[in-house]
Order: sequence, then C-alpha cells, then structure tokens
Amino acid sequence: MVLPTPVSMDRVLVTGFDPFGGDSANPSWLAAQALHGRQIAGHRVIAAQLPTVFGQSIDVLRALLHKHRPELVICVGQAGGRAALSMERVAININDARIADNASRQPVDTPVQATGPVAYFSTLPIKAMMLAVRTEGVAAEVSQTAGTFVCNHVFYALMHELATRRMLKGTRGGFIHVPWLPGQGAPAMVLGDMVRGLRAAVKCALLTEVDVGAGAGAEH
Repeated sequence: MVLPTPVSMDRVLVTGFDPFGGDSANPSWLAAQALHGRQIAGHRVIAAQLPTVFGQSIDVLRALLHKHRPELVICVGQAGGRAALSMERVAININDARIADNASRQPVDTPVQATGPVAYFSTLPIKAMMLAVRTEGVAAEVSQTAGTFVCNHVFYALMHELATRRMLKGTRGGFIHVPWLPGQGAPAMVLGDMVRGLRAAVKCALLTEVDVGAGAGAEH
C-alpha cells in the first residue's frame, strides 16, 4: 500500500509492514501511516507499506526509492517481546527464517544479496535518536540485532541500495523496531507513544549529522 505522495522537494520515506502471523494489524505500519503527510524539520513524510514477504518486500522498496529519491529512509518493523523502540545498528547478509512469511516462503541460510558484503551499518545517528525518543517520554534502546527474518532482509537491502545506487548518494537510512500493541502480547506499547517516538527519531535523524559518543545509554 502506497499512500498519495505529498508535494515536497525534501522527502522522508517511512515504511512499515502488512499484518503477519494471524494479527489483524501491524504496529509498524500503523505508526508509519500516522506520520504520512506530516512536515518534520522542513521535510514531508511519505509512508508506504511493505509486504512481509522475502524478495517482494525488496522489490517494493526499490521502486519506492526510485520514485521518491528521499533524503532519509527509515524502515519500521514489529519486534514482539521488546519493550522499547529499537534503533537497529547493523543489517547482516543472511536470510534464516524460523517461520514462513506471508507467501509461505521460508529461506534458510541464504544471502540477501549474493554479491553484497557481510553486513552494513545504519547511517542514522542511532544513539542521538534513542536519546531524542527518550526525551519524549518513550522507551528507546540501541539494538545490535535486527534478526534474520524479513525485517533484516529489508534493512540489508535498503543499505545495499543506498551504498550502490548513484541516484541515492547522500541518502541516509536505517531501521527501527517497535513493540507489540496492547492486545498482541507483552510487553507492549500504545500506538500514540510509538508515533510520538518515531516522529522524534525522524526529526533527530534530519537534524543530527554526527552521532553522540559512547555511553549514551543501554543497548539491546
């Protein structure tokens, strides 16, 4: 699902995923969708939904990057069992699905990109973003693992595109995990807090060129 594009020269792309695993909603998409059309630090937010499917999710993401050529990209996913917004540090070049995706695909020990490096680091100021989210009263952490399911698959593909596509030179990107919503499981976070935290993270990423130093907070 792609929402109508706001008219703007400076764009931020925020993606979330469709519902998965029998859930009727995915908080990553609800939070991203809530920011669509908003102006943050002089930039317009474009929200788009990715399928929770290996391969297809990357195809949709590539098309969005080519169409919008955003200045900043933040992909958002659901991480049940976490209690905070998780700023992901690193994407690894592996698909290792414990369960099947929404198209019944379940790759095991395959690369995301056959010719890609072992890993990519986020180009976002993740520790500064964590502190900015906490300032809004929303729980936040830096995470050292995005898993090996579709979230990491998309995160790695995003960073590979940003590293190799000339048209995206200068675009910064990364990934944020959000907890379950109340009713999905515990721990959980209400949608309003997710949206407020995500907005603070986007604003910080746009305004911060150099991340804060070590010792900025606990990591996951």
